[in-house]
Amino acid sequence: MDKSLRKYFPLFVGPTLIAFLIAFAVPFLMGICLSFARFTTVTDARWVGFDNYVRAFSNRDFLNALRFSAGFTVVSVLIINVAAFALALLLTRGFRGTNVFRTMIFMPNLIGGIVLGYIWQFIINGFLSLFGVTITVDPKYGFWGLIILSDWQFIGYMMIIYIAGIQNISGDILEAARIDGANGFTVLRKITIPLVMPSITIALFMTITNSFKMFDQNLALTAGLPGKETAGVALDIYNTFYSRAGWEGVGQAKALMFFLLVVLISLVQLSITRKREVVS
Repeated sequence: MDKSLRKYFPLFVGPTLIAFLIAFAVPFLMGICLSFARFTTVTDARWVGFDNYVRAFSNRDFLNALRFSAGFTVVSVLIINVAAFALALLLTRGFRGTNVFRTMIFMPNLIGGIVLGYIWQFIINGFLSLFGVTITVDPKYGFWGLIILSDWQFIGYMMIIYIAGIQNISGDILEAARIDGANGFTVLRKITIPLVMPSITIALFMTITNSFKMFDQNLALTAGLPGKETAGVALDIYNTFYSRAGWEGVGQAKALMFFLLVVLISLVQLSITRKREVVS
């Protein structure tokens, strides 16, 4: 760094660092401490050791929420990435109107989660009313309703990431493959997918973390009904913290375990996909 700029470094970094400490680092460390305490406010916290964690794992709602979030994440991530990649392949062929289609498919990502949840609740309940039921009658309706909502919202975003990766592939490589007689499937399997692996890494990371963390769409669409059977982990933590007196510490313990679980899964995914990346 140039000496004339180095003396201004603290001036530019300082405000951002202070904001990071106040808004993230300090609350995060306080949250870790509070997960081992029983409290109603920060000032009356009382140390209880691992009691909150024992109560969290003995809570059936939390275990059901983990299973629901895991199943939702697997199905949602698979559909979103396959559909987004297929659309990216289609919309990089250079036909007329490509930009219009890209914009239309991306636009649902601009709608807020709560609004999106109520929109799809209205649409799905309108369809199910033909059969005399609503989305909260059966857990499978809520599950697939959330899948539809999530896919509709995120496919366009992931599509843009895949389009950027596909357009970054050198035309010389593709031309050489065609000259050598490679068919479309061989090009896809041997060239396109390996060279788009950096985009796949990013898209998988984002869809996995977003699916696990989904809260506002879940709250608006089903609110966990019927009987908390369609509540994801984020919604269960919210209900534990704000709807059960004396369970604030348990909610904090759930939140910390959930954070560590998502970090672990994300690190494993990043490790696996990065090993498959190649440089074009």
